[in-house]
Amino acid sequence: MTCAAPETENSFADRLRLLIGHESVAAFSRRVGLSEAMIRKYLNGSEPTLSRANQIARQANCSLEWLATGQGFQYRQAEVVDMPALEEALMLALEQLDEDTPLSNEKALKLLVALYQYLRTTKRADGSLDLEATRDFARYLHGLCC
Repeated sequence: MTCAAPETENSFADRLRLLIGHESVAAFSRRVGLSEAMIRKYLNGSEPTLSRANQIARQANCSLEWLATGQGFQYRQAEVVDMPALEEALMLALEQLDEDTPLSNEKALKLLVALYQYLRTTKRADGSLDLEATRDFARYLHGLCC
């Protein structure tokens, strides 16, 4: 997403809540590599150090500028292609394409991009990819397309 964030996220805690979304605090803390207690402290109004804010931003695929200040774009602009994620996204997208339910080139490309973005944003702290969850997501998306 490249839209600037609405002006309602005035504090770091507000922006952090937005990043966490429907994910549990425990799951989010594991994903970003910080303790649940630390994340809860930030949700209650404490401000992180620059290095901790950067860690959250990197692991949540979020713009540090937006997370720290509320300015700019919420999500980082793609600087480098994550080749392992792209390769897996392509393989998972190809699994969804068959002769019985062909997709237009546009829909197939949208599926590939959605899977790539999903893999990037759900990458584990150790760098591994959750392929089974992504496969389920791919089936869900394919169901919407056809």
